[in-house]
Amino acid sequence: MHEPRKRQSRTHVPRRRVLQAGGIASLGLTLPDLLQADQGGAEKHRASATAKSCIFIHQYGGLSQLDSWDMKPDAPREIRGPYRSIETATPGFQVGELMPRLARMSEQYAVIRSMTHNVSQHDRANSMLLAGRAKPEPDDPSFGAIVTKLRPSTASIPPHVWLQKFGGGAAPPDHTYLTGGNLGMGYAPMLIGEKHDDNPAADDFRVRAFDTNKDVSLQRLERRWRLSQGLQALSGTGTTAEFESLDLYQRQSFDLLHSSDAKTAFDVNMETPSLRDRYGRNPLGQNLLLARRLVESGVRLVNVVAWTGLAAGENFVSVETWDMHGNANVGIFEDGWNGLPFALPRTDQAVATLLEDLSDRGLLESTLVVLVGEFGRTPAISKGAKRIGRDHWPQCYSAMVAGAGIQGGVVHGESDDRAAYVKSNPVTLDDFTATLFSAMDINPASRISADGFTTPASTGNPVAALL
Repeated sequence: MHEPRKRQSRTHVPRRRVLQAGGIASLGLTLPDLLQADQGGAEKHRASATAKSCIFIHQYGGLSQLDSWDMKPDAPREIRGPYRSIETATPGFQVGELMPRLARMSEQYAVIRSMTHNVSQHDRANSMLLAGRAKPEPDDPSFGAIVTKLRPSTASIPPHVWLQKFGGGAAPPDHTYLTGGNLGMGYAPMLIGEKHDDNPAADDFRVRAFDTNKDVSLQRLERRWRLSQGLQALSGTGTTAEFESLDLYQRQSFDLLHSSDAKTAFDVNMETPSLRDRYGRNPLGQNLLLARRLVESGVRLVNVVAWTGLAAGENFVSVETWDMHGNANVGIFEDGWNGLPFALPRTDQAVATLLEDLSDRGLLESTLVVLVGEFGRTPAISKGAKRIGRDHWPQCYSAMVAGAGIQGGVVHGESDDRAAYVKSNPVTLDDFTATLFSAMDINPASRISADGFTTPASTGNPVAALL
């Protein structure tokens, strides 16, 4: 595989524009203002075209690469595990036998086998994945917040939705993904599923965000908003980034309360029973069906935590499905909520159906689908507190990406003979995120800071072989 050509991360400014800056300064404009104007015009032009959306699926806890995308059939059993490799539709590309449907449609997605970083702690690794940076600051915005800033939606529906809240000891701080970080609350996602049983697989599920206090009418709420705008106009400081973010947040809230389109988009009961069955009657399956409805309605970014639910007779422990140490009464190779034979076939069914459904509706070319965890699992199988499992392993793991112009049938990067370390074409979190931006037609070098000059969306280099 050829190494991707490195892109320049700096904004290119023609010499003539730099020379003009001196004259423009006399009008009260600075170089950052000039750069922001240049970039802003280009961004608005691109945003006016059909903007792309993203469904980002988090295999929270860390999927074992050795039992899914990067099988090592010639390794000793204590490395390779009990599962056999199966052929895909792509010659020379094999995956684990628990993913037969995705194996048959390998020409629709790409797999990266060389994801890598060096942090084996869940909360920190998840914060890194969310920000798309190896060393994120505490107030860095998430990938979703950046996408919704650079590609705002014009639909009367939240541009950013999060399905199934992180929970358990592996969770990153709420502010890393439930706010807009330093961009402000106007870019925070709408959270659906604060508890594990609050998801569209439950019989009594409904989106409560459309509810208002019975003692407060929509007209009264709107008067409050108008008052807030009036106070902003009277402010001596004028319009600030904080005011703009608050105003955006309030506008989105009112649009949501008034919009029948939004209410319809969140209602999975409008889908046929047969399609709901195809996705799988479990939290992940139904959340992915809901995600498809949302992007079809104009939502720009949907994050989905890949919580696959409970087996019959099980009690809830955590939504950390993929943290398969063997510490939760279920071994990694056992058929229960925290085991591969339970979780991986349900993921195979749900993700394969999502790709088929998006393709059938003509949405796959405009929808990026990402399937990844915060890291992988150790090559050696070990004894956990109660059962056998694999421990945390960030040095080498796998990710799947599809849609939005991603080259299908591509396997990028290579691991060593134990899937322990990267052998060729390492992909850092910065490069991975830059690739996702590029797939969504967003320049990774786009500035997101208030001055429009200092902070790029990503400092990584897109992986050209995937685009």
